[in-house]
Amino acid sequence: MAGALKIKHGTKLYLAFDVPAGQEPNFNMISTFNKSVDDSAFLTSVPMVGGKPLKQDENQKLLFRYGDGDAAQVIAGYVDDEVKEGIRRYWKVRRVTEDRHFVKRADIRMKVEIPVKFMQDTWVLNLDGEIDKETGTTMDVSNNGLAVYLNHWFEVGETCIFTLPRMGTASDGQDEIEVVGVVCWMREVPKGGAYRFAAGIQLKFADIEERRKMQDYVAYVKKRYKL
Repeated sequence: MAGALKIKHGTKLYLAFDVPAGQEPNFNMISTFNKSVDDSAFLTSVPMVGGKPLKQDENQKLLFRYGDGDAAQVIAGYVDDEVKEGIRRYWKVRRVTEDRHFVKRADIRMKVEIPVKFMQDTWVLNLDGEIDKETGTTMDVSNNGLAVYLNHWFEVGETCIFTLPRMGTASDGQDEIEVVGVVCWMREVPKGGAYRFAAGIQLKFADIEERRKMQDYVAYVKKRYKL
C-alpha cells in the first residue's frame, strides 16, 4: 500500500460490486468516507440499498470510487468489520492492491485479442545480453491504454514495456510498436484459462510522435477487425 488514504472526512464514495476482468462495474451505491484506520484500512458509512443498510459480506470485493473527471480513482477492498462510533455505524474496509484511474477518453476501448510481449528494464539479461520477454494477450486496446491477460504479477504503479506485433502486409499494415505503460490495476482471473492474471495499463508517451504512432496502430486495428 502507498500509505493511508488522503481523502477528506465526509467525501462521498461511489460503490460497486467487483466484476470479472473486462467488464465495467456499476457504481450505484453511495457511502461517506470517515477516516483511515491505518495504511491498509479505512472507515466508511454503511451504504443504503432500498432504504436498508447493505448487508456485510466479508467475501464480496467492493470498489470505491472518489474524485471527478481525470482525477477519479478507485480503491478496492473487503469489509472486515462493522464498527460503532457514538450513534453511527461504519464499515471497516481492508484495502487490497488496486488503484484504477478512470480517464476520460475521446476514443473507445476496443475488445480485441492481440498477442503481445512485455518486459521491464530491471529484469535480468540472458546469456545473449538481452531481456527475455514474456507473452500475453490483450483484452482491449485504446489510444491511451491496454487491458492484458498475462502470467506475471505486477505491483500497481510498476512500469512495463509492451511490444505490439506487426499487422497486415508490407504494402498495407502497421509495423511492430513498443509502448511504455504503468500498471493501474491487477487481478486474478478464473482458473482453467491460459493466463492467471489480468492487468490494466495506462500508456505513457515521451512525445507527440509516440502518441501518434499508437493512434495510427489503434486505427489500423479498428479497420482490420472491423470494430
